[in-house]
Amino acid sequence: MSKIRTERDGRVLTATISNPPYNFLTGEIMKELHELLLEINGDRSIGTVVLASDLDGIFISHFDVRELAVAPDVPMDQGVPHAVASGTLRLQGVIEQIPGARNALSKTAAAAVSDLLHFHETCALMQRIDKVLIASINGRALGGGSELALACDIRIMAQGPFQIGQPEVLIGIIPGGGGTQRLPRAIGHGRALELLLEGRPLSPMEALDIGYVNHVVAPGDLVEFTNITAHRLSRRSNDAVAAIKRTVNGDASLAKGLHAERSAFLSTVSSKSARTAMRAYIDHIDALEAAGEDLSIESLGQWLDGTAYDFNA
Repeated sequence: MSKIRTERDGRVLTATISNPPYNFLTGEIMKELHELLLEINGDRSIGTVVLASDLDGIFISHFDVRELAVAPDVPMDQGVPHAVASGTLRLQGVIEQIPGARNALSKTAAAAVSDLLHFHETCALMQRIDKVLIASINGRALGGGSELALACDIRIMAQGPFQIGQPEVLIGIIPGGGGTQRLPRAIGHGRALELLLEGRPLSPMEALDIGYVNHVVAPGDLVEFTNITAHRLSRRSNDAVAAIKRTVNGDASLAKGLHAERSAFLSTVSSKSARTAMRAYIDHIDALEAAGEDLSIESLGQWLDGTAYDFNA
């Protein structure tokens, strides 16, 4: 069943993600988004794509940790060294050029690596497609949600008790969808490094102050403000939009940085401590869901202060 609903209004296409109760991002959602972008790429009747959510107060909570925790097919007492992870990713990139290989890989433990490559491919497509991409952030945007927003050209966020950030370090891993590369490019090296090490999410106004998002508006004004912006920018030339994006985003060091990130992510996500922490976090999510509670910043207190799991025991 599709997790992305599309609506067309003139030259504006809105893609709304729906994966209740927490709107976790999954490999399937990223594949669906990738297929949608490929389908409309070059369609000159579309000028702007808006990424939105239909869950109240949630844009994307984060990537589904359940997929990360079970994917690496290695014993719990072992991990994947960084050098091995790097070589594996290079080999996988070659294998995936073979017709039908991606479908075959999806049936194996290599699906984790395949999904990681696919996440990066989708975000790269977002940054070169001849459309203006706008993230309409109506609430929480953590981890993969933040990375998806960072891959958009413009980020518009609702004011409120919401957070945006990269908290992956709290479960012993690093961002794997481009966060270590795109966040520094958006807000500067020093600020990004501190946020990635702390894992502390930011409020909408904090994010606006440092350039993490472009605009913050009242929740009731988000749809209208986004639509006005989307329609205005949809009238730009597709050729000019593509050229601007190609020029601004055409950084050869980004590709190298993303490969380094993928290698480090695969290495950290396969470690014994990270997988134990992820299982503890999954239990935390399951308990909240069973109790009908939200995945709020208050519910993450022990994770944020580092007492939920001892990585140095």
